[in-house]
Amino acid sequence: MANDQLIYGLRPILQAVQDGQTLDKVFLQKGIGGQLYTQLEGTLRDRGVEPKYVPVEKLNRLTRGNHQGAVAFLSPIDFHDLEEVIVKVMDEGRAPLVLALDRITDVRNFGAIARSADCTGVDAIVLPKNDSAPVSADAVRTSTGALLEIPVCKVNHMKDAVFVAQSLGLKIIAGTEKTETPMYEAPFAEPCMLIMGNEETGVHKSLLQMADAKALIPMKGQINSLNVSVATGVLLYEAVRQRG
Repeated sequence: MANDQLIYGLRPILQAVQDGQTLDKVFLQKGIGGQLYTQLEGTLRDRGVEPKYVPVEKLNRLTRGNHQGAVAFLSPIDFHDLEEVIVKVMDEGRAPLVLALDRITDVRNFGAIARSADCTGVDAIVLPKNDSAPVSADAVRTSTGALLEIPVCKVNHMKDAVFVAQSLGLKIIAGTEKTETPMYEAPFAEPCMLIMGNEETGVHKSLLQMADAKALIPMKGQINSLNVSVATGVLLYEAVRQRG
């Protein structure tokens, strides 16, 4: 992550939040307190920013500066409200196509996925606030600028995004090898949210249970697996095919 995106120290981070700058991630040291620390926690909470509490060793790896127990990364983009994005697409008379990334942590995969998402007309990308690749300058570069074009939404937990999408009538489709239903039978032509999972473990079990449909990519070789960015592109182009 570029150094110009990193800020550290209680007062600089507090000032950044008060100035309305968008933060991608905030790390606070476990077990410390004080008036300024508490003020920062409250301000972050008021702005809907959920910090991650970590040992001091984690902060020391992020910066050699006097971080005072607080390190943050500025985001190169502004984040959007998922419900507002979906409603806007529906008001335009279109069937929303939303892509939810469940614990995708590799920035190169994230950037490549965003590039495919832009090419296939995805209306929004959803990320969890924790356990996801940073929305960094590196990610923007890897996406060849796609992350500057597609609304990106952050949620506390991916289940929150599923609840919002289902309440607005979207079908939840999980891209997974844990099904026998081929992608051709998944309801991509309808308003839908496609969930793609972690590089190692796939879509979380709890999200699979919430899905309205599952989509398997047919394979004929011996390897029987695809990189998550490639798999996402395949499923998104199946959505393009079904939507004509």
